[in-house]
Amino acid sequence: MSVEKLDTILGFDFGIKRIGVAIGNSVLRTASPLAVISSIGNDARFGEIAALIQQWEPTLFVVGLPSHPDGTAHDMTARCRKFANQLHGRFSLPVVLVDERYSSAVISAKRGEVIDDRAASIILQQYFDEYVPSN
Repeated sequence: MSVEKLDTILGFDFGIKRIGVAIGNSVLRTASPLAVISSIGNDARFGEIAALIQQWEPTLFVVGLPSHPDGTAHDMTARCRKFANQLHGRFSLPVVLVDERYSSAVISAKRGEVIDDRAASIILQQYFDEYVPSN
């Protein structure tokens, strides 16, 4: 019986005000909401991300990439790409961009409820479903 390597993966739903974070692993192929980063300023945000990395020791990041319904880029598309590049540059881990066009539509939230961590979970689950082979 062979034992597979367990890779922990962090998923991100990047936003201007908040960043949702989810966690999952390559063996179970399931994602769970982990945290919402609401800090102001890049240094504080990346400080919180660094703490999560130290705690969970991921081997990969997954970042949701938004676009218009027809797939064309918009302002947030460029911002998410920049965030993904910063993650890679600061933490030297690979980053996979995943189409997030319909992830927010899956979540029905009450007015004012913070849902960013659940959106990150949907993005990460989409990565597992589309890119990680099942055994």
